[in-house]
Amino acid sequence: MKLAFSTLGTPGLPVPEVVRLASAYGYDGVELRAHPEEPLHLGSTPAQRTAANLEFAEAGVAVLAVAGYAEVAAAGPDEPVLAELDGLVRLAGDLGASYVRVFPGGGTRPAAEADAAAARRLGAIAPLAADTGVRVLLETHDSHRRAQDAVRILGPVGHGSIGALWDVLHTWLGGEEPGVSFPALAPHLGYVQVKDVGSADDTTPLQLGTGVLPLGACVGTLRRAGWDGWLCWEYEKRWHPQVADFAQLAGPGAEYLRGLVAAAPPGR
Repeated sequence: MKLAFSTLGTPGLPVPEVVRLASAYGYDGVELRAHPEEPLHLGSTPAQRTAANLEFAEAGVAVLAVAGYAEVAAAGPDEPVLAELDGLVRLAGDLGASYVRVFPGGGTRPAAEADAAAARRLGAIAPLAADTGVRVLLETHDSHRRAQDAVRILGPVGHGSIGALWDVLHTWLGGEEPGVSFPALAPHLGYVQVKDVGSADDTTPLQLGTGVLPLGACVGTLRRAGWDGWLCWEYEKRWHPQVADFAQLAGPGAEYLRGLVAAAPPGR
């Protein structure tokens, strides 16, 4: 499996520093948070995109994904959501990213209504994603935190350029064990976000392996199934500025993940 980290753990860090951090600790790639407070976002110029693409490529660090904030199941008209999806797909294409992350964001809408809106919007962006060579991934999150919730949307879309991002925290908070989440997500799975927390009531980010999330069971499930994709550590320092800097934890975290992969016998 390949390892990446999210720049949510390094808020506002310039691209050269992100590249150096990934290279220093042996991460294969990065998930770039696409927000105006970050170096790269929907308003970045073509020159900025080209320069960043070159910098990552020269260092041999992959841009795994552009982590956007579009909410595909949200109430309201389709047009603003589709415009945001269009921008995210084009940004990912310019940066050479394989994936775009989006949220459900269904809120309190009736499930059938939220599912239909999300499937319609994801289906509409699928042709552009296919033409750009990018997959748009619906994260297991908020209104659709369980695998079984996400696949209610992904199944009807039925397009290879639309898939799932498995956030292990949210499926766990939804009461799903990894052995239940993975089979449901497997036909759609792009990559897996890992993290660790102290409890369901305290989701302050912790060093990997020091909390309660079933990371070993997750990696074991993936390995037994013969899955050999990306594990991306999402350390949410942006929302918890009091926690340790990611740079202090990056090395031990990578070693922990490599240890989990090594300890889990491969299947198939």
